Amino acid sequence: MGIRFPSMILSARKILKKQHVYCTYQPDVPKGHIPVYVGLIERKRFVVPVSYLNHPLFGDFLKRAEEEFGFDHPMGGLTIPCKEDAFIEVTSRLHKA
Repeated sequence: MGIRFPSMILSARKILKKQHVYCTYQPDVPKGHIPVYVGLIERKRFVVPVSYLNHPLFGDFLKRAEEEFGFDHPMGGLTIPCKEDAFIEVTSRLHKA
């Protein structure tokens, strides 16, 4: 079983293209960033750099999102079904890198 990072990145791009209008009208989302909703039950909104989508650590989140929601994300942005603590830990590592 191989890791499908290129397909996950393509999936994330499809989600972002579908949600482009939503993201365009968000004044609190800086250029080069996307809103990401994280949580298993209650979802918290984070704004992360688009460059995170290409990182292998972020790939697991994209895979989970693809398996759970496909391309239909209920919050209007990229929704990641994981614990908030796990997301914060990974994004902290990416921020330091």
